[in-house]
Amino acid sequence: MNVYLVVFIVISYLIWIIYIYSRYRRNFLKSLKDGNYYNQGAQRRQELVSSCAVLGIPASRISIISHKELPDDPKAEWSVSLVSSLIVKYIKAHSVNMVLTFDGRGVSGHANHTAIYKAVRHLASSGQIPNDCSLLSLVTVGLLRKYISFLELPLSWLLPSSLCCILGSAGYRQAKAAMFCHRSQLLWFRYLYIIFSRYMLVNTFQMISRGPTNLRIY
Repeated sequence: MNVYLVVFIVISYLIWIIYIYSRYRRNFLKSLKDGNYYNQGAQRRQELVSSCAVLGIPASRISIISHKELPDDPKAEWSVSLVSSLIVKYIKAHSVNMVLTFDGRGVSGHANHTAIYKAVRHLASSGQIPNDCSLLSLVTVGLLRKYISFLELPLSWLLPSSLCCILGSAGYRQAKAAMFCHRSQLLWFRYLYIIFSRYMLVNTFQMISRGPTNLRIY
C-alpha cells in the first residue's frame, strides 16, 4: 500500500492533497503548528479538520503539533533537529513512502516553512529516511508566476520537475470549498489568492536529493 505524508504549515496548498488522494486514496497530513498566533488555536484546529474532510482525509489521519519550541510565528527560527525528529518518527510509525513539503524558499518565505525543508533535507542527507520513501518539495515561483492563475500552466508543464500536479474544474471547486473552511484566515488577500494563485490549479515538485550537504543543524 502506498502511504503519503504532507508536512506543512498553512492549508493554502490544497492541490497537493487533492491530487495525491484522488490518485492513491491514502495519505496523512501533519501540521507542525496549531494556528494559535492570534490565540485562535482551537478554532483553527477545527477548521483544518473540516477542510481535510472536504478533501476526503479523516481526522484519524491528521496530526497537529503544539510544541513550545515550535511557536506559531512566521518569523520564528525553529530547531531543525527537533523538526527532523518529529517528521522521521511519523514516517516510520506510519510506513510513509512519499513526503511532500516546502522547498528552501518556503513559497511565502516564512522562516518556519524553510525550517521544515531543512529538516527533511537533513533526514535525507543523514540516511534516516527509509530507502523506499521519496521526498518531494513544492517549487516556489516568483510573484508574477504565482498570480497569473491558469496562464502559468504552460510554464509549469514545460519546465523540468519531478512531479507536476494539475487540477481540473472539479478539483478547483473542491480546493476552494476546503479553503473556505478556514473562516478565521479568510482576509481580503486570501480571496485574491483563491482567485488568482497558480497554486490553486497547478503545483510542481522537485525531488529532494539524498547524500551529504552543508546544512547546519541546530
